[in-house]
Amino acid sequence: MALSALVGLGFFSASASAEVILHAFNWKYSDVAARAQEIANLGYKKVLVSPAYKSSGGEWWSRYQPQDYRVIDNPLGDTQAFKAMVNALSAKGVAVYADIIFNHMANETWKREDLNYPGTEVLNSYAANSSYYNSQILYGDLEDNFFGANDFHPEGCISNYNDPGNVQYWRLCGGEDDRGLPDLDPNNWVVAQQKAYLNALKALGVKGFRIDAAKHMTNYHLNAVFTPEIKSGMHVFGEIITTGGAGNGDYDNFLGPYLYDTDHAAYDFPLFATLRGALNFGGSMSALVDPGAYGQALDGGRAITFAITHDIPLNEGFRYQLMDGTNEHLAHAFVLGRDGGTPLIYSDNNESGDNRWVNFYKRGDIQGMLRFHNGVQGTGMQILSHNECHILFSRGSKGVVGINKCSGGQDAWADAGSAGLWWNTNYRDTLDGSSVERISSNWHKFYLPPRSARMWLRD
Repeated sequence: MALSALVGLGFFSASASAEVILHAFNWKYSDVAARAQEIANLGYKKVLVSPAYKSSGGEWWSRYQPQDYRVIDNPLGDTQAFKAMVNALSAKGVAVYADIIFNHMANETWKREDLNYPGTEVLNSYAANSSYYNSQILYGDLEDNFFGANDFHPEGCISNYNDPGNVQYWRLCGGEDDRGLPDLDPNNWVVAQQKAYLNALKALGVKGFRIDAAKHMTNYHLNAVFTPEIKSGMHVFGEIITTGGAGNGDYDNFLGPYLYDTDHAAYDFPLFATLRGALNFGGSMSALVDPGAYGQALDGGRAITFAITHDIPLNEGFRYQLMDGTNEHLAHAFVLGRDGGTPLIYSDNNESGDNRWVNFYKRGDIQGMLRFHNGVQGTGMQILSHNECHILFSRGSKGVVGINKCSGGQDAWADAGSAGLWWNTNYRDTLDGSSVERISSNWHKFYLPPRSARMWLRD
């Protein structure tokens, strides 16, 4: 089967449900634990937290430079804080997902030449504080390094991001004289260490793994580490950034082969590109009717859907993908209103300086979208009306979503009878409780105000 044909099909099995993931980006583990009841009350069922291992440095990106898998010790918390967070969320029925970085180790060439990890400085710290660190061990022995020079690919920076071999065997570098992040070779020892780390997280109660920078790992490496035993009972998904779906070079070179060679889920960047195009000036909302049929969205069972991820505002090279605030609001309404995919809501501590996503997880409109999403969970989706400006669809008999991107109001007529919507029953907008639709005939007119979304849920 051609890779381009895989996108819209239910070809692979998947264990994920459509329960919403809160990406608590760069939150301290203790802060996540303290908000466990609030997170559960809002309707989240899963929380993705920042990488849990030994790392140093206060910048957010330092969390993506691992020094040691065998112990959790970083500015967000330690092993004990991580355990307490998992237990606090689990007690409220919320699962914890861990962010996994297996492509590389920390770039420490600025202070040392060797490739021993965690290195002499960290080992000396372990020895000087042995009582503390012995209580934080996930697995293994902290007296010795666990990686050495033979566990890495040769030094050299990626020069061609269109060449999978170059991307997967060479280093991510920051330009200038940066020597890059030491790129791990998936030999038997490296794979054994990474599997031991994953099993340790599972033993703590982690229920999902997000694979950071999955395009920089070979599919051989991914399958060697994420074995059927490791994946059992887990939701595993990879981050492979593309600028489109089938036919796009990033998709054809990286995401398509990843979907073909693994049974993991992935960020639905094809749908994100379709959403951005539809909402932009000159785009058409009709493009959202069935993007998977054209290879422009992933199969719902394998898709992590979103309107913003941490890489977009935090990395200069991806900021062009930022939507304005209104378009992002409309995109969230589509992602949380539609049937298909596991939605992810990003909320940070203003690491980007935009001040848009601080406490975003509990913003009023997001709360309404979560209530709609959870209220229609398990129901099908039927398109009722669409044109360049709007799209209107039902979720079984339980709800209706209408999105209007244009500057003028839209009347959207729908065959309510065929859609199975109930007559003489209030459908109330979860975003604006004053908007109520009461259907009294087969054909019903839904009014969509300019540049707005409506998510009517049956009372």
